Amino acid sequence: MGHHRHIFTDRRHAGRMLAEALSELGSEDHVVLGLPRGGIPVAFEVAVALGCPLDVVLVRKLGVPGRHELAMGAIGEGDIVVSEPSVIEAAHVHDEQFAAIERQQRDELGRRARLYRAQHPRLSLEGKQTIIVDDGMATGSTARAACAVVRAAGAGSILLAVPVAPSGTIRALRQEADDVIALATPHPFRAVGYFYGSFSQTPDREVIELLDESAERF
Repeated sequence: MGHHRHIFTDRRHAGRMLAEALSELGSEDHVVLGLPRGGIPVAFEVAVALGCPLDVVLVRKLGVPGRHELAMGAIGEGDIVVSEPSVIEAAHVHDEQFAAIERQQRDELGRRARLYRAQHPRLSLEGKQTIIVDDGMATGSTARAACAVVRAAGAGSILLAVPVAPSGTIRALRQEADDVIALATPHPFRAVGYFYGSFSQTPDREVIELLDESAERF
């Protein structure tokens, strides 16, 4: 058994550590935006610590056919699409395959939007300082899509904050966000879940509970 050290016990713990790193920001006009589902428990802790509102930014990874964990792009609400041309080329994905997976993920995006926004209409981001939070990044495709969604919604600035990511991904995302923060940049980088003690799937129910709890503060 190769021994490895979990940096974070779970997503809430990672969120508290991330909040500490962001503590000097203050809540002045900030909105925290979590990527469902796993980014929400992390984002919740950041929002609580900074005393600012929490919302979801809806994006979906587009996985290579038969290798779903490998991102060939991502979509976001408001017709945002980002693609990873190098991945598409290497995996020999043709346009029809990409379009089929995009359609399938659009449906799921719509389902989640209806579910999460039933009680919580989308917060206005116009001119706001936004903090986009996920539980970690590998390729950064979904984070890129999230930045595009938030820019399109008129955000004043975007800080992308994650517990763990490869340094190359962080560098690439500096093109998309005003600032990028990661607590850990392990090398070699394995899957995000490798750095967590507990990384079980976050259920929709938990996302809604955290949004409810956050909304009660405002």
